[in-house]
Amino acid sequence: MPGRPPGHRATVPSPPPVRCLGLRRGRERPVSEPIRVLIADDHEVVRRGLRAFLATEPEITVVAEAADGESAVRLAEAHRPDVVLMDLVMPGLDGVEATRRILAVSPESRVIVLTSYPDDERVVPAIRAGALSYLLKDVAPDQLIAAIRAARRGEPVLHPVAATRLMREMHRPAPATPELTPREREVLALVAKGLSNQEIAARLYIAERTVKSHISSLLAKLGLEDRTQLAIYAIRNRLVEE
Repeated sequence: MPGRPPGHRATVPSPPPVRCLGLRRGRERPVSEPIRVLIADDHEVVRRGLRAFLATEPEITVVAEAADGESAVRLAEAHRPDVVLMDLVMPGLDGVEATRRILAVSPESRVIVLTSYPDDERVVPAIRAGALSYLLKDVAPDQLIAAIRAARRGEPVLHPVAATRLMREMHRPAPATPELTPREREVLALVAKGLSNQEIAARLYIAERTVKSHISSLLAKLGLEDRTQLAIYAIRNRLVEE
């Protein structure tokens, strides 16, 4: 694997990742096509190392590199990569939110989190954002290639810490779904369709300040941070009419 930035703390090599056989997400591409990869990491040495390593695999093509989350989203929309290698901690937009936005603009892309952090509290937000796999940067080179190939097939590959954390999460009682008023559901659906506050107000015959109030209420109830997250929530929970 590529070298690490100065000051990186040495860690004991991780055990092999867990292959989640039988679980697939999305459409499988023909194996004859090269796997098109986008690298998102704020450390240039990591990006260069990954690009050089992946260049040794004839079936893999690196189509773009991003040094921050915003650039990753723009490049994903432009290139529609098969696989995104996503760091979690980057300046500006972090890897979790970048993952959400990438999958909104390039739904066929599969995101592999590739991070230095084994902290299990990072796992669930990344997977909930849509990441397919979760690996640490000390992953063996052949295991990284295997994970990229598995991602093309829509098969998750998880670091053991991630697998353990997800198993614990699955056994927790499901939280109650926030109850939304009919008006909040209407506003949420229109936000997901890309309407501005002014357009929503005109569509529903209400004041713009009332729309802002509904959006603030939705953000608080759903534990979300912005309109993009509201839109993704609405789409994933099928609250938007076709």
